Amino acid sequence: MAHDAPQATGPSKLVIRNIGLLLSGALEKPILDADTIVAENGKITAIGRLKDVDTEGATTIVDAMGTTVAPGLIDSHVHPVAGDWTPRQNQINWIDSYLHGGVTTMISAGEVHMPGRPRDVVGVKAMAIFAQRAFWTLRPGGVKVHAGAPVIECEMVEDDFKEMAAAGVKLLGEVGLGGVKDGPTARKMVGWARKYGIQSTIHTGGPSIPGSGLIDKDVVLEADTDVVGHINGGHTALPDDQIRCICEGCKRGLELVHNGNERSALFTLRTAREMGDLHRVILGTDAPAGSGVQPLGILRMVSLLSSLGELPAELAFCLATGNTARMRELDCGLIEVGRSADFVLMDKAQHSPGKNILESVQLGDLPGIGMTIIDGIVRTQRSRNTPPAGKVPEIVAK
Repeated sequence: MAHDAPQATGPSKLVIRNIGLLLSGALEKPILDADTIVAENGKITAIGRLKDVDTEGATTIVDAMGTTVAPGLIDSHVHPVAGDWTPRQNQINWIDSYLHGGVTTMISAGEVHMPGRPRDVVGVKAMAIFAQRAFWTLRPGGVKVHAGAPVIECEMVEDDFKEMAAAGVKLLGEVGLGGVKDGPTARKMVGWARKYGIQSTIHTGGPSIPGSGLIDKDVVLEADTDVVGHINGGHTALPDDQIRCICEGCKRGLELVHNGNERSALFTLRTAREMGDLHRVILGTDAPAGSGVQPLGILRMVSLLSSLGELPAELAFCLATGNTARMRELDCGLIEVGRSADFVLMDKAQHSPGKNILESVQLGDLPGIGMTIIDGIVRTQRSRNTPPAGKVPEIVAK
């Protein structure tokens, strides 16, 4: 499962029944009153009570055993390179390992760790198109990796963005990791990207890798990217007054990452809540990085923000699912009819003092994952990375 994951070869119908708690991924209604999900050919077709939905003809039936079902987690900030290998830590199967942490979708913030990464315009475009094509074809463990995120250089012109968009590139790597580090140039190129449907992210804070530099509030606000990448630093965060200025000075996405400053993440969360802008907060790991690979990084962020940020756990999970899906214009991340059937089934960890999964997360514990499902296909069962869950779902018919 670490390479090309199997896809459905014919019509499929998944039924997940006996759900104890259904998390929607949507801030406006984070918990749904339902115990059954039906998905056909990889898309959700029904959500409700078992007696009220059509389960006839199911090709796979999962008994959730009273556990929690949530949308598959989304990591908004990763740095893939080639397949399921990262040269940053010379590690293989890192994406498959993330799947065991509940992550079913990843967004590239730039393939910056590619050995010999080209800086010339032709090389930048070629590498972006290659990465987009490669990860569109390859699904490590079934995980959806949205890649092909070029790091912009000063010599690029509008036609370069038009050409990349026509070839399928939909993302920019972190602005500031290449030659473009000033506000006016960044704003011009971000505008070109936006014109052709390419979403942008900016590096925020102190330098992270050789060639990067300080990107402060003035550059962030002038560049006006769609997402303020790791606003809590990657690793080095801006001062609190600059973080607040960014939060108040734009209406773009506020990305909090595992490999950043935890205190600054909590400060950003509080600021966004005070402003009534919790919907802008999304989560990533910013890995692989110098600090390693974190398969449980998104779960750890959910637990951190819930326990120390005093955010109800059902809302914290929305930051890692529905918020990111809406910000990134994805068809997953929400339990809604028509969305991709990407799920994580989990329960409170064994011996957690919490009475249920939500209370255990609010106490700072990680849940135990019992199953992941992508496009209506069971990809993993009991996680090899999380603490063992109190209850584990079962496949009862296939």
